[in-house]
Order: sequence, then structure tokens, then C-alpha cells
Amino acid sequence: MSADLPLLIYLHGFNSSPQSLKVRLLQDALSKLGHAERLYAPQLPHSPAQALALIEQRMAQEVVPPVLIGSSLGGYYATALAEKHGLKALLINPAVAPSRWVSDYLGEQRNYHSGETWQLTQDFVDEINALQCPPPCAGQRYQVWLQTQDETLDYRDAVAYYRGCALRVEPGGEHGFRHFAAHIPALLAFAGWPPSVWQNPANPSQLR
Repeated sequence: MSADLPLLIYLHGFNSSPQSLKVRLLQDALSKLGHAERLYAPQLPHSPAQALALIEQRMAQEVVPPVLIGSSLGGYYATALAEKHGLKALLINPAVAPSRWVSDYLGEQRNYHSGETWQLTQDFVDEINALQCPPPCAGQRYQVWLQTQDETLDYRDAVAYYRGCALRVEPGGEHGFRHFAAHIPALLAFAGWPPSVWQNPANPSQLR
């Protein structure tokens, strides 16, 4: 049964990691359901091109098409992959045209979780530019979750870019997407996981 469930591939944001709160909440939820192995949330390489190559290597191991989950810059990566491979993607406060701002961060960077330092160079900007896609036209393959008080990105950019997709715009919130745990059932439903896997009428809060 587990192998029939689409693999969830999580792409984290800029200077983030698999230790982010959303990943940990998702890992905990899937562990409770007995399907922790159906989440792939790697530490992405600093190179955008290498990050996508890593994800494509993992995708090639799957018989059932995986579902992409991308947060912030990971949402930008997920869009590029979804358009290239015709996959479903759920995007959480995704970055749109990040080359407009990433050049401001050239130089030394520090990972929020590990403390690792690395150098952001013009090569990173060039690779980001190479991934830019037109606005998705197969909007049924996307869900885009936005919160209006995102302190890092202007949610209106994503509303405009993903206007042909299913948008969920919540007032308030933050860039990390507040109350993410409460949205996990909707995430699994979008991913095509049957309700029998994640829905327990006797305990509707089991994933929260």
C-alpha cells in the first residue's frame, strides 16, 4: 500500500534545511500514519542546477509520479520541475522571479539551522535565471498557499504569477506559513493520498 502512495518531495527555501518547522511537522504527521518513508526532504545543494538534479535523481526511482512541495525559493524550484515533468506541486509562499532580489545577497551566507556558511556568487543568479518559467497554464496541477503578512515576499507577486492556479490566500500569517500543521490533511488530499490513509473520524485532530 505504501509504495502506491505518491512520494512527497519537499524543497526547502533559501538558507533553510530539512530541519525547518514545516518539514518537522510533516515528518511527525506521516510518522503517526505509518508512512514516514513517503517523504523525501533532502538538504538541497547551494547550486540551483545541482538542487534540481538531485531531486530528478530521486524522482527517477519512483513508479508513481511524485508530488512536489516547495516553500519560498523551493516553490520556485518546484515550479520549474513541475513544468518540466508535468507533476503536481503544492507551493507555500513561493518566490517569484527571485533573480530580482537574490543579487542583493551576493557574498557570504549562513544556513538558518546548521550555521553552515557558504558563498553566493553570480553563478547562483545565472542558474536561477535559467529556471524561470512562464506562468503555469495547467493550473489544476498546482495549489498555491499564501499568507498576506509574509514578511519576506510580497504575496501579491505570487497571486499575479499563479493566477491560473488554485490559490489559497489567508489573511495574516507569516513567511513560514502559520498553522501549517492544520493544513496537512488538505496537503495529503491534494497529493492524491486516499482519505482512508489519513482521515480518522474518531480522531480528526490526529495530524495536528
